[in-house]
Amino acid sequence: MASKFCLKALALIALALCVQGTLGGITCEKLDQDTCAFAVSSSGKRCVLEKHVKRSGKEAYTCRASDIEADKLKDVIESDECIKACGLDRRTLGISSDSLLESRFTRQLCSPNCYDACHNVVDLYFNLAAGEGVFLPKLCEAQAGNVRREMAELRSSGFVVAPGPLHPAKLEVAPAISPAFPPF
Repeated sequence: MASKFCLKALALIALALCVQGTLGGITCEKLDQDTCAFAVSSSGKRCVLEKHVKRSGKEAYTCRASDIEADKLKDVIESDECIKACGLDRRTLGISSDSLLESRFTRQLCSPNCYDACHNVVDLYFNLAAGEGVFLPKLCEAQAGNVRREMAELRSSGFVVAPGPLHPAKLEVAPAISPAFPPF
């Protein structure tokens, strides 16, 4: 008797989770320009705000799912508190690591109000920094100094992706002669 009840309860819970995932999930294409940037869909894809100029010359904004997946995050619309604490803008177009070179932005991203409380934002910029060969915690550690110099140093201190040849090639170079002028 207890096992029938448990099976029914499990079936109801499973059904509720399926319905919630289907009906209650975030779809990037349904978000407006004030909620799109820094959102993560129910499939785990990051949402991206794009600007289009119509034939009339008016600007239009659309939200779409990017190819970038969030690590272990789904159904997230970033809070206004995190947007403010991390120095972000809801009208940010696309996803780029360029802002990591701006010391003011990096200072806010690495602040305890952002870094410790805004996991979605930190996950995004952690992955963007990694794509540039930079370890975000190390960048945050160095942010008290010159962030631009530190990022350049962090990037240049990485390992060489394509090492040189094992045996140096013998290179013979002939003197360069311009075809327009015969040699004297």
